[in-house]
Amino acid sequence: MYLKNSKNIVIKIGSSLLIDNKMKVRQKWLFEFAKDIKDLINQNKKIIIVSSGAIALGCKKLNLNKKNLKLDKSQAVASIGQIELMNLFKKTFNSKKINLSQILLTLEDTEQRRRAINAKRTINNLFDLGFVPIVNENDSIATSEIKYGDNDRLASRVAQISGADCLILLSDVDGLYTKNPKIYKDALLIKEIKNINTEIEKVASKSISAYGTGGMKTKIDAAKVCQLSGCKMAIANGLSLRPIKQILKKNNCTWFLTKVSKLDARKKWIISSISPKGELIIDEGAKKALKNGKSLLAAGIKKVIGKFSKGDHIKILDKTNKEYARGLCSFSSNEVEKILGRQSKEIEKLLGYITKSEVVHKDDLVEI
Repeated sequence: MYLKNSKNIVIKIGSSLLIDNKMKVRQKWLFEFAKDIKDLINQNKKIIIVSSGAIALGCKKLNLNKKNLKLDKSQAVASIGQIELMNLFKKTFNSKKINLSQILLTLEDTEQRRRAINAKRTINNLFDLGFVPIVNENDSIATSEIKYGDNDRLASRVAQISGADCLILLSDVDGLYTKNPKIYKDALLIKEIKNINTEIEKVASKSISAYGTGGMKTKIDAAKVCQLSGCKMAIANGLSLRPIKQILKKNNCTWFLTKVSKLDARKKWIISSISPKGELIIDEGAKKALKNGKSLLAAGIKKVIGKFSKGDHIKILDKTNKEYARGLCSFSSNEVEKILGRQSKEIEKLLGYITKSEVVHKDDLVEI
């Protein structure tokens, strides 16, 4: 039902769905997957595919072992594999008369507002031209410091930026179980999750060994982004032929439902940040002010954690170290260290120059 009623859909497929354990391309699977995409297009749905596989296909072409690759070598291999990946998709999808394009993104592209807006515009223009974007992390230039490292979280950020109302993570299991289904016969599939609480996270952390290379943790992280962005998300088995058709027919998967969200696109982008640069711990007075729609002032800040620059994403924690909000900081961490706990009228004297009085302006702040 959730997939059927969705208009804009992001589908993430992992490299294990494209390439088997013997490093052979699963050509028949991809051909059948193309049928799924064609069916969705015929229903006037807009589709984005987030695909892994560039490094795996590069290794296959060069006859290399992926496990032994160092970062600089893997970047070169990814560059070679990107051509192989797109050729594979183009050859298969052409048979169904599906027009494809490619978008390569890094973590910085999604975390910097201007770049994120440009990505959204590109995606919308491709939709208008009748093309299906295939998105991949730009492994050929990404470093470990500016890298997603998994396509689950990348897919969730793409869904948020593009304004999608549904994300499908195709995995090697049916969804999230109450226990590890490969060990416990009485494990039950959790069909719907409204809130990701500590119990859900505990179940996911114990299930890591049962779920491919990305693990269940990255899928839960992706679900958190989607819930805050007003986007439904499903973890579903992608190993069978026609996986999307199977979801529509049997709905044998785990759905993460959206939280009611009245946030505009900018605030959804803020709250969905994958990599906040630092944290501010605030007192009860500041927390009460934020709850009443006020900006965060220096007087209510108790401690600064981490190093960040002006304009960076940060977490705002209460006195129990529980995350209360996220925002864009108007000061660097060094500046906040100098003015924390002080009145706004003292800031110019403490820093030596005139600047804003709000450490995080209310327009740049979102409560969790």
